[in-house]
Amino acid sequence: MMKRREFITLLGGAVAAWPRAAQSQQAAMPVIGFLNGTSSEGYGPFLSAFRQGLSEGGFVENRNVAIEYRWAEGHYDRLPALAADLVRRGVAVIAATSTPANRIAKAATTIIPIVFTTSSDPVELGLVASLSHPGGNVTGVVTLNVELSTKRLELLREVIPRDTTIVVLANPTNPNFEAQLGDLNEAARTLGQPIRVATVGTEGDINAAFERFVQERAGAMVVNTDAFLFSRRNQLIDLAKRYAIPAIFDRREFTAAGGLMSYGGSVTEAYRLAGVYTSRVLKGEKPADLPVQQATKVELIINLKTAKALGVTLPLDLLARADEVIE
Repeated sequence: MMKRREFITLLGGAVAAWPRAAQSQQAAMPVIGFLNGTSSEGYGPFLSAFRQGLSEGGFVENRNVAIEYRWAEGHYDRLPALAADLVRRGVAVIAATSTPANRIAKAATTIIPIVFTTSSDPVELGLVASLSHPGGNVTGVVTLNVELSTKRLELLREVIPRDTTIVVLANPTNPNFEAQLGDLNEAARTLGQPIRVATVGTEGDINAAFERFVQERAGAMVVNTDAFLFSRRNQLIDLAKRYAIPAIFDRREFTAAGGLMSYGGSVTEAYRLAGVYTSRVLKGEKPADLPVQQATKVELIINLKTAKALGVTLPLDLLARADEVIE
């Protein structure tokens, strides 16, 4: 029979061990570093999709995985320090969402696995060796948004007079800047469509650009794919309505918030797929063995209420081709 003193000593040792066991269990929880060039505002649906992808692989935030969020708030020059912080913390994997964050994350580490979402060709960006065999520590998901910039120009032309000058709104600090403008300039020459480029990188730049649009009698606008511009979508939509400028965007979220039209890949689906890949990496799979996925779903969304407010007449065949008409 155990003596009372021995029992108390044993019990005391067990109680002392409980905190250490709890700490050990907590330390074993993997940590995902979530790196993005913009802000968390308006990213709720994308974060939900990312978490959904994680849950499909058996990971639930704050239950068996933790997520450290790092947002650059549209200041891309902050990304290197944010990425370096995640590397110092020794996260298990970095989810680099938004093109500016992709290259910064890759430059920050060759050891920690990286799962990206991008609208650009990841081979041209230098993220992977090839789509089928990424190599290294990086893989991810691609949407078709950058490649569809010329299609957006064509769609916008269907709803405006032929002699209308179209302004392209672009962020010069985006890695896609030159590629998107190159494609648009080539398409404009083929179509015989005059375009002007307005570069913006701050909230104040956007306000000033719209004032110039009015002075220069710009009649329509294409908004390029960019994380900062997406984060300022409410400002862009409000100004487009105020100055009666028909505009086309790359994501459904713009049109749902009151923009005229959007045409592009489903960013929500891309984030879900990135969550799935992140869960597979957490389980031990190597990015080099995970082919880059492509979110192939493309959506044309039209806001009929905004069209009426702008006095824009939409061709019936365009409405028929839309995946969704918001009324």
